[in-house]
Amino acid sequence: MSIEIKKLTKSFGSQKAVNDVSFTAEKGTILGFLGPNGAGKSTTMKIITGYLTADQGSVSVCGIDVQKDPLAAKKKIGYLPEANPLYYDMYVKEYLSFIAGVHGITKTAKAVADVIELTGLGIEAHKKTGQLSKGYKQRVGLAAALIHDPEVLILDEPTSGLDPNQIIEIRNVIREQGRHKTILFSSHILQEVQAICERVVIINRGNIVADDDVANLLKTSGGNLEDVFRNLTVAQASV
Repeated sequence: MSIEIKKLTKSFGSQKAVNDVSFTAEKGTILGFLGPNGAGKSTTMKIITGYLTADQGSVSVCGIDVQKDPLAAKKKIGYLPEANPLYYDMYVKEYLSFIAGVHGITKTAKAVADVIELTGLGIEAHKKTGQLSKGYKQRVGLAAALIHDPEVLILDEPTSGLDPNQIIEIRNVIREQGRHKTILFSSHILQEVQAICERVVIINRGNIVADDDVANLLKTSGGNLEDVFRNLTVAQASV
């Protein structure tokens, strides 16, 4: 398994953000990771990427235990967090060259040129990242996550701020990358999840409430993932 999570638990004070969570994802899979705000999605993704440590449980990425060898695991991962931190005073090419250097890429110019073409940044590549629209900032974040050609991609709201045309373009990039990588894709835009994911994990109040193929979940909802999501999360929230 490219991603293997077993009995993951994380608390902040008295609040249990993630409660005994387990799931896996194989190579060539785009796994939708869904849940309402505060459900534990971002916490789980931060643990997978080594930015947080779990209280209990284990996470392995490409067979590497993230807690035992976080640096080796991070080399396998491309991560676009929801906040998408960028250096706004750096030009797009300059920023991506910096990220390439962090990853120890030797053919920096080619890597930067390739990822700019892949993510459709060419028209904005001469600008500072702080001058870009929200949508193009997201593209820069995605380019930074892809530049070292990782085996695993963790994408937290990657299409946030994109217009409909940009969403389709980035959706195609993600779908193509998913042919040979493992992608954990989190989004509140359920139409996007339904369009590119074959399987979804839904988390609510720190607990997994669904882990199934999209097709199976849609059989019970008249073909609407939004209804599935609401039925599982609203019902759980009212318990």
